[in-house]
Amino acid sequence: MTSVQNFIGPPGCTAETASFVPPSPDRLREALGNWEKYRHFEEKDRLVQLAVAKAQFELIHPFLDGNGRIGRMLVPLFLFEKGILSSPMFYVSAYFEEHRDVYYVRLQGISREDDWNGWIQFFLTAVAEQAQANADKTRDILALYERMKREAPQAIRSQYGIQAIDALFDRPIFTSTDFIARSGIPEDSARRILKALQDEGFVGRFRAGKGRRATVLVFSDLIEITEKGR
Repeated sequence: MTSVQNFIGPPGCTAETASFVPPSPDRLREALGNWEKYRHFEEKDRLVQLAVAKAQFELIHPFLDGNGRIGRMLVPLFLFEKGILSSPMFYVSAYFEEHRDVYYVRLQGISREDDWNGWIQFFLTAVAEQAQANADKTRDILALYERMKREAPQAIRSQYGIQAIDALFDRPIFTSTDFIARSGIPEDSARRILKALQDEGFVGRFRAGKGRRATVLVFSDLIEITEKGR
């Protein structure tokens, strides 16, 4: 594969010692430099390039803490930089978490057997399946929005109905103060609308208020969609 280098440490490390052995400190700068050069290389298949760059970063393991978080961030940022995404909003972490054992086995396969094909196949499958899951969630959210536009105005009975619905989708866990500020609805009308939404079951209580701590409300239908399959 064009300009790909194996930056990882010695193969054959066992579960009793470590999952991976990253480069020694004296090789770290060189490894990161080579990784950066490959990331900017004009590879023909950008998704394969991302798969390789993702694995290389994880196996270089350059930081004492936060390598996993940074590695996850690299995926949407790379896709956005290469023009595959219109915004850096794609997160494949749910698939990796669900298939955690396979994830580590495939990375170990690179370290122990130089098995890049196994990792690339796993990574591309993860991207495809996560993209499908995200698309399904998007369709469900749009369907919920259309349903809310049909049903909620009957409970709200206000000229601010759409503003109220948009505020729920903008922040589904909120206090009344948040709702008023984000919806732009006059305070008296906003509080009346919130009461109507609670009375009709569109909005529920997430956490009861106590003392100076405000009650937190939740638009559960949206939360259920976004949490599904995570």
